[in-house]
Amino acid sequence: MPKQYFAPMHTAEHILNQTMIRLFGTDRAFNCHIERKKSKCDYYFDRPLSDQEIQLLEQKVNEIIQQDLPVGEYFLPYKEAAKKFKIKVPEEQNPTIRIVHIGDYDHCPCAGNHVEHTAEIGKFKIISTNYQNGILRIRFKVQPPAESLEKYS
Repeated sequence: MPKQYFAPMHTAEHILNQTMIRLFGTDRAFNCHIERKKSKCDYYFDRPLSDQEIQLLEQKVNEIIQQDLPVGEYFLPYKEAAKKFKIKVPEEQNPTIRIVHIGDYDHCPCAGNHVEHTAEIGKFKIISTNYQNGILRIRFKVQPPAESLEKYS
């Protein structure tokens, strides 16, 4: 049973994570708090982001959203999934792992709910960032189109 997150926000979090990996070589966020109005992700990082890097990150996430990529799922046996991904649950609990994909851009184990196409996310906006003790926190929001608000509320 998928976790009941606000689907546009949760899917945006996946895109943000993959964009952080591609732009800055980070791992996925080690801590996320996903809410309808605003969310945050924490990354192990070596410095604060510059204003230009924040703008680039926001731009790249929005470019992926605008591509209207399909969002789907597939399932892998635990051992196969563990070779490709960091799995946080023991095999006894989940012998099969659900992988959510956003086109070919991102593949990630996930129990949450998502939009069907990235255009349903709408506009992604970084609200703020801060850096302290090796942790970069990114706060963000999304502005979904009206039809997404109706569909995912």
